[in-house]
Amino acid sequence: MRETDNVETAVGVARIDVDRPDGPETAMLVLGHGAGGGVDAPDLIALRDAGVAAGLLVARVTQPYRVAGRRAPAPAGHLDQAWVAVLARLRSRASAGRPVLVGGRSSGARVACRTAGTVGAVGIVALAFPIHPPGRPERSRVGELATGLPTLVVNGDRDPFGVPESTAAPVRVVVRPGERHDLRRDPSGTAAVVLDWLRSHGWAR
Repeated sequence: MRETDNVETAVGVARIDVDRPDGPETAMLVLGHGAGGGVDAPDLIALRDAGVAAGLLVARVTQPYRVAGRRAPAPAGHLDQAWVAVLARLRSRASAGRPVLVGGRSSGARVACRTAGTVGAVGIVALAFPIHPPGRPERSRVGELATGLPTLVVNGDRDPFGVPESTAAPVRVVVRPGERHDLRRDPSGTAAVVLDWLRSHGWAR
């Protein structure tokens, strides 16, 4: 079952696309899009389909700047502010005690990491996490992954935004061979990696 809703935030209107499983919900997974893309990116769609089939409620969030038709991303503070407002709306509708996981691809993964503690998430799914701008390895963003929460990072080995190094728990890094930043080569394989991780924590059937 699919629902679409708009959320008024201090920085504009965000959109939520919610897909519910047929049976009881094991957890809620909230996903954000990349800086210039949308929530219909192949990896996000594959993860939505796999997650719903495994009992998760999956909510994909379109940031206000994209709802307004702009491609240039809003400042990080605006992205975080809108995301927190959307999570508050989603939490108000959540079943009591249902775990909330956050994530997304690229910029959306960064937003999820920066705000995970604020929104009370239990874990993070970071697809195509941009470790640094292309050609600028000295500008590392790896510190954003240090949330203290169970985190799965899935990147391609040909990603110009950098390939994360293996790290200690609670962060797990999976590098997908032949994939670039868009993770378009095998979206269902990427979704399967995420689903295995979710099941290992008891968040999916």
